[in-house]
Amino acid sequence: MSNWFLIHTKPRQEEKAFENLKNQGFDCFYPKILQEHNLKTHLSLKLSPLFPSYLFIQLDTTVRGQSWQPIKSTIGVNRLVTFGAQMPKISEDLIYTLKNYSQHENQAKDYFTQGEKVLVTSGPFKGIEAVFQMKDGQDRVFVLIDILSKSSRLRIEPSLLKKLN
Repeated sequence: MSNWFLIHTKPRQEEKAFENLKNQGFDCFYPKILQEHNLKTHLSLKLSPLFPSYLFIQLDTTVRGQSWQPIKSTIGVNRLVTFGAQMPKISEDLIYTLKNYSQHENQAKDYFTQGEKVLVTSGPFKGIEAVFQMKDGQDRVFVLIDILSKSSRLRIEPSLLKKLN
């Protein structure tokens, strides 16, 4: 019988530990999500660990199962997570949910395109036309609005905007 367990990796070595464990024949899961990073001039998308410094590993708990000894000396691995002498089992349902979540989240969310005209539909700027500038990486966007003949940058929730044709 095989169960899922948790591995603590060395800092920023999740990828290395994952690859080394896979090369040894272990079934591992390394959940990553697409995150937006706000650089000075633009927004960058990068795959980042969902749980930094942690991986999931499926291990055979029967006598005939693969030896667990190589895990401890694998490059990038710090240790198997234990509570006292017990290694907590991770439910198959949780792994399934995490796999679906990370797969869904890794599809980039495109609200609007740069330079597109939008209308603010709610809040204090309701009814004002704006020009979409960029996402800010924190579920908000930047738009340019004209106030008193001057362009001003406004940070706003994308749900408060509507595309103009």
